[in-house]
Amino acid sequence: MQKRPDLIVCEECDAVYQRPTLGQREVARCLRCHAELERDTGRRLEHLLPLTIGALILFVIANVFPIVTIELQGLSADTTLMGAVVALTRDGMSEVALLVLATTLLFPMIQLFVLLYLLMPGSRRQRPPGFVLLLRLMQVARPWGMIEVFMLGILVALIKLSNIAEVIPGPALWSFGGLTVLLTVVVSFNPRYLWHLWEQHQGSGEVRP
Repeated sequence: MQKRPDLIVCEECDAVYQRPTLGQREVARCLRCHAELERDTGRRLEHLLPLTIGALILFVIANVFPIVTIELQGLSADTTLMGAVVALTRDGMSEVALLVLATTLLFPMIQLFVLLYLLMPGSRRQRPPGFVLLLRLMQVARPWGMIEVFMLGILVALIKLSNIAEVIPGPALWSFGGLTVLLTVVVSFNPRYLWHLWEQHQGSGEVRP
């Protein structure tokens, strides 16, 4: 089947259009269902790589250092995210522990590492191995990354605990806050634009087949 990079298909209703030439910050939408077809990314890809690296640094800090320290009657205790997962497993809540592990650690990590791999300068000149598979993996993992939900749950728990004990925020808590903001920006980028960017490079002869 011959590839037609000059055509674009609506992901919502399958309508086919001639691929538009967009100006700065312009967005093309489907005439039938008004879904987004194409968007001018401008220099966003150049900004996305440092944001992804920053998110990975915060991700490591958030998972290594304690989230909070709780002091009550002269006793103190702290825990990390993995410590919370282990505690849930030990208390017989293995399903909840697995859900927390997957949504706050596994799936966000997959998205960040895949995006970092695809955004590396060498990947822009030549399509990297596993390009299509990794794009699909990002699409699958995206809905399951729920760090913002975890962050909201932590804040609610801290408010309740503050009435009975002294709660001291740890480095991981601040990292989770920053990570939530960066992930919102990074994950909002549609992976299909990476494919379109590679097609443009291929068409201009900058990419070797």
